Amino acid sequence: MKNKLVAATIGEVLALVAVLAGYLIVIAKSLAHVSATLGKVTFGVRAIETQTAPIGPALTATNESLEQVAQRLETAASQNGSS
Repeated sequence: MKNKLVAATIGEVLALVAVLAGYLIVIAKSLAHVSATLGKVTFGVRAIETQTAPIGPALTATNESLEQVAQRLETAASQNGSS
């Protein structure tokens, strides 16, 4: 009787280990997929960063020009308002 209980316990432990190993394999596959997807996203973001890098200096010049235009418009508006 005692031997049967020991054998049943060992069988249950082995079944539990097998089930846990199966779940760990499924989780590992899922994490590998997530890792691959994140790698693609990272590659895409770096490509966008490289392609948009020249915009910064151009926007600085554009903003400076727009500030001059805004100042001139304010001057013209104040001159028209006082007339």
